[in-house]
Amino acid sequence: MAQKIAVIGMGQFGMAIAKSLTKKGAEVLVIDRNEHIIEEMGNRVALAVAMDATDKKTLLSQGILDFDAVVVAIGEDFEQLLLCTTLLMDIGVKRIMARARGKNQRVILEKIGVEEILSPEDEVGINVAERLMNPSIVSYLDLPDEFCIMEVAAPPDVIGRSLIDIDLRRRYHLNLITMKRGVDVEKNGEIVWEQHIYGIPKGESLIRENDSLILFGKRSHVERFIEINQ
Repeated sequence: MAQKIAVIGMGQFGMAIAKSLTKKGAEVLVIDRNEHIIEEMGNRVALAVAMDATDKKTLLSQGILDFDAVVVAIGEDFEQLLLCTTLLMDIGVKRIMARARGKNQRVILEKIGVEEILSPEDEVGINVAERLMNPSIVSYLDLPDEFCIMEVAAPPDVIGRSLIDIDLRRRYHLNLITMKRGVDVEKNGEIVWEQHIYGIPKGESLIRENDSLILFGKRSHVERFIEINQ
């Protein structure tokens, strides 16, 4: 069954996400106040609706709780983005991604409990679409001939195992470039969790929970590695 994903806010960023998701086979609902934009998107996605995304009854009428994820990509009005995001949280939407333009907006979204925050300066729509379709993928870079460099969250079945035991090259035809590992660091008197580059992993290195693996290989091989070890 195709994933159902809603994208709220049809600026360039939101449009790029919606189009990429559609190409990947998702059932996409797009929402924006601008009727002209909605008319333009009408034949590019499953459903396009001109409406106020801060209206609870209107959102519920679109079956928003049935969607696998909602992306709040409102760019120009941060107050509207906050209102929309908190409403989605209050009514119990399964997964929310919200856009932050700059550090201050990111801090505010973190404070209200948003776990997945998008920074358009660091993301492109196609990358966000990839993360929505496969939550294990953190980021990726496509290369010629079906190759890619992909950062993936360590799948459950490899946690606690050594790189020698997993044998990425022989079993999965993948090379591990490096890993990212979370550490607690003090910033402005507060302890915050950050991921830092592990360095050059050795064969005996153990993969921990919340590690990210940066892999090189064919896209299909990375996807197989994730699927087998979920």
